Amino acid sequence: MPLTVTIVGGGPAGSAAAISLTRTGHRVTIIDKATFPRDKCCGDGLTTGALRILDELGFDRSRVADWQPCHEIELRTPSGRRVSLDLPTSQGLFAAIAPRQQLDQALLNQARDADAVVHEGTTFTSVDRNDDCVRISCIDAQGATVTFESDYLIAADGMWSPVRKFLGVGIDSYLGEWHAFRQYVSNVTGDARTKLIVWFEPDLLPGYAWSFPLPGNRANIGFGVLRNAGHSVQFMKNAWNDLKQREHVIAALGPDAVFEDRHTAWPIPARVNDATKTLGRVLFVGDAVCATDSLTGEGIGQALLTGQVAAEAIHNHGNSAAEVCSAYEKSMSHHFYADHRMSTLLGKVLARRRGAEGALRIVNMNSWTRRNFARWMFEDEPRAALFTPDRWHKGFLKRPGAFID
Repeated sequence: MPLTVTIVGGGPAGSAAAISLTRTGHRVTIIDKATFPRDKCCGDGLTTGALRILDELGFDRSRVADWQPCHEIELRTPSGRRVSLDLPTSQGLFAAIAPRQQLDQALLNQARDADAVVHEGTTFTSVDRNDDCVRISCIDAQGATVTFESDYLIAADGMWSPVRKFLGVGIDSYLGEWHAFRQYVSNVTGDARTKLIVWFEPDLLPGYAWSFPLPGNRANIGFGVLRNAGHSVQFMKNAWNDLKQREHVIAALGPDAVFEDRHTAWPIPARVNDATKTLGRVLFVGDAVCATDSLTGEGIGQALLTGQVAAEAIHNHGNSAAEVCSAYEKSMSHHFYADHRMSTLLGKVLARRRGAEGALRIVNMNSWTRRNFARWMFEDEPRAALFTPDRWHKGFLKRPGAFID
């Protein structure tokens, strides 16, 4: 029997949930306060895990004009050593860059094409929960109050989730675990034109700076730092201005690179293990459930996965809200908890310069370590897969990538 589901938030998590639900015959309504396309501060990188989910969802890459496959990776250690890694160039795609403005628009359009009803420019204001349904109130683009009633509500509305706040399960003064700065650059002529580069700068540890290539000699350059490592807002502003002047960054971008428009900044939530995941007929996904990787700050793949598993829980157990919540929380534990603990532990190693140097020295030992670290880094397998036997499978780190033509 088809269920009705309202999704607050049309980003990757919300769209993935909508696409998955409509595929299985359920009726979906998406509301988002923004009018798409809209930008989102992000590194724009897609890991192997994210790409596999997009492939499973039937995503059409041609809808992203600046889709950029990526195979070459360079890491720079705190002391300045360069480590070159290569992802497989056959058997599918293992990494790509996709500007969020384009990616999110394409995913939302795919959900719309799958018969999800989409209301843009519509702002959530309140939710009324009953035993058998949820009813949300919103303000639409014309300023009128509108209501939506459904069997379930999926909150995909970001780290400051208005749904979570309204229901009283938000965190006062929450600013996330990570903070990221990002800016686009044109006229890139150095190695950053084709290579994905990660700089482990001593003053940013356990964070890092990046440059991700885009078509047309452009790049997405930025950095992410942990808030609890003494990195104040003023520190981050100063670091951004200084980073752009560092010789190795200038060399990678080329002497004539032009920084476009202005930089953007955004906090990133990475505390999935103790975040509220369900509340009656309400399920939280993506940044609203703080699912970002605590090691890298990467969140697109995690958002897509939370949307998928929320949809699966509703489809498989929709006749009982208690069973839906139980199934979703078990899936979240299976997919995220061990990886979050592993990422947090590794982050502590990388927080020290000696630890970062030692780890990258091990990575650079031989072709096997370089190749398999690249695949692990890009979430070809779960972070803590070796320590979670229920996720073991044949062909570990040997699976094909996504979008095999």
